[in-house]
Amino acid sequence: MTDQQQAPSPDPDGEGLDRPLTLAVLRRLVRADWKGLPGDTLVVLSRDASGNFYSPFSTYSISRYAPIHSDLVGDVFPLPEELKNDESLRELYADGIPDTAVPALVLYPLG
Repeated sequence: MTDQQQAPSPDPDGEGLDRPLTLAVLRRLVRADWKGLPGDTLVVLSRDASGNFYSPFSTYSISRYAPIHSDLVGDVFPLPEELKNDESLRELYADGIPDTAVPALVLYPLG
């Protein structure tokens, strides 16, 4: 594919800034917008919003996300059940997890 296409903005009139993509929007994209793509189409992630460097999608985790530096830059944290079951994680996050942390599907690039 040579044409770069972006996911549609959650703002249908295109008046607002792009917003973070939710799982509901991702599901709609997979079911509707991307349903005609071949199953062997490679999924690739960009390192940043400017399109500097790309890497194939490799793995994921179910975690919690909290903005740290701005609304669009933050960190991920383990789920409560992970902390409960893993003493080393409890020690690693002994200072606590921000109250702003929300559930997130975290996608990781291959490279």
